[in-house]
Amino acid sequence: MKKLGEISAAIVGTGFIGPVHLEALRRLGVRVSGILGSSPEKSQKAAQDLGLAKGYRDLPELLADREVNVVHLASPNRLHVSQTLACLEAGKHVICEKPLAMTTSETKSLVAAARKHPELITAVNYNIRFYPLCLQARAMIQHGEIGEVLHVTGSYVQDWLLFPTDFNWRVSSSEGGALRAVGDIGTHWLDLIGFVTGLHVESLLADLWTAHPVRQQPVSSVGTFSGKLEQTKAATKDFPVDTEDYGTVLMKFEGGRRGTMSVSQVTAGRKNCLRFEIAGTRKSLAWNSEVPHELWIGDRTESNRLLMADPSLLHEEVRPYANYPGGHQEGFPDTFKQLYRAVYSDIQAGKRSPEPLYATFEDGHREVALCEAILESHRSSRWITDIKGRM
Repeated sequence: MKKLGEISAAIVGTGFIGPVHLEALRRLGVRVSGILGSSPEKSQKAAQDLGLAKGYRDLPELLADREVNVVHLASPNRLHVSQTLACLEAGKHVICEKPLAMTTSETKSLVAAARKHPELITAVNYNIRFYPLCLQARAMIQHGEIGEVLHVTGSYVQDWLLFPTDFNWRVSSSEGGALRAVGDIGTHWLDLIGFVTGLHVESLLADLWTAHPVRQQPVSSVGTFSGKLEQTKAATKDFPVDTEDYGTVLMKFEGGRRGTMSVSQVTAGRKNCLRFEIAGTRKSLAWNSEVPHELWIGDRTESNRLLMADPSLLHEEVRPYANYPGGHQEGFPDTFKQLYRAVYSDIQAGKRSPEPLYATFEDGHREVALCEAILESHRSSRWITDIKGRM
């Protein structure tokens, strides 16, 4: 088995999330050889700013680097399919940001390509799975502690696109896909709930809405989440928006269970808030990403309680992914470290675990299939009942 220090990674993408990957890899002890931006100049600047040895000119130069074993794709959604296929053909393990691609035809091609290369580890970067109390909620359900799941409710809401002067490449369907709020953050919720409960969606009904049909696009580029700081500094032009700011989805899971999800990127004061409540026949569980160290456990016949994220109080299989004692909170950056801990463990072993905790390309395909069903439901104002057949 390889040691972590013997594995080298490279990152594609110099925006908000690329450096997050880098920080987590460094904390884990993985060497990062270099980074690739959208131009040679951006690559060199990012390498210099981040203390990396190489700023690659283009993807072929990165893939020709024999030192690189793993490629982290933190690039715009429209590039995922071509970049992933190139990485696999070059013999590189791939960790791709979500969504895996923009259509199910693309995600199917990536699933097929991954199966052609079973020696390579492939994963989708659904990091929220790796909050310790999300793993704990999953373990409690698997151990039967809340009984059978009856229904699930929840949301993922943000405010970074609240004003019509807020702008990012994601608002354009040609860059990010036909769904934005659902595709960007809703897929996180859908992936997490499927992971925690083990349930799969069988049918759904969706309603989407664009609060700002026209936004002000800066003449120069603006980074993700930076609009609040930069919106008054740049000249702008009108940009017609063809993606949603808000959405609600009713779901029927297998076995007749029910679910509801709402997403919004125009909810003032909510910076990055994912919530779920899972109702079981014995107990209920509720969690909020803005208070990630607390898991609410509801009871009918006893007092409700809060479980704190203390490794000594968690299930044995969860403890490896909670590295600090109770009261020393683990947050957003830690989830990336723990996700990569699971992925790189399989890379070290040279094969994928039978039931990996991280999201696979098959999982990534499933989320995009759900997105397409959500969009079709909204456009046709009807229930979509053939979800399983789309997988």
